[in-house]
Parts: sequence; C-alpha cells; structure tokens
Amino acid sequence: MSAAYLLVITTCPDITSAKKLASALVDAKLAACVQLYPQMESVYVWEDEVCHSSEVGMHIKCLASHYDAIEQLVIQQHPYEVPELIAVPIAQGLPNYLQWIKETSQS
Repeated sequence: MSAAYLLVITTCPDITSAKKLASALVDAKLAACVQLYPQMESVYVWEDEVCHSSEVGMHIKCLASHYDAIEQLVIQQHPYEVPELIAVPIAQGLPNYLQWIKETSQS
C-alpha cells in the first residue's frame, strides 16, 4: 500500500469482545486509537441465510506498515469465524493528527 496511514474497519458481536480487541491493538502499539460504535445493526448473508445482528463497529487508526500484524491479531482474538477486516488508505488528514498516529504506534 502506498498510503502511510490506514483506517481499518471491523465489527465485534458485543462490547466486551470489542474492548478486549481494541485494548490488545493499542497495548501492542499496532494502533494509535480504536473507536467503538456500539449498537449498530448488521444485515448480511451467512450460510445462505439473511441474518440480522447487533454488533459493535470498530475504527482502527494505524500505520499501514502494521496492517499484517493487525490482521494476525484480529484473526487470533476475534470471536467470528470470518471477521470483517477492511483497510482504507488515509489520503489526507490533519498533519499533527497523522504525526500523533505515527508517534503513538511506533514500538
């Protein structure tokens, strides 16, 4: 990826698992910040059925160079068999905020 920064999006089935995953990402310095959006409703197809589920949305702000490690941590700790994990390059942002992501996410 050419962008230095990413917004990575995922969901969890409940606030407890979302907080646990968010803390693991921040504690490992893989993310500068994880925002949790509780009480969202997802409609999707799983195993040939239309499902309706309450979920907690997560926005992970990170360095693009950390994506592979984030993916591995999510796969290891996420309760879903196939978790959503989408990375969106951050093309622009407040320079001081992007610098904060960089400083906060470096080991």
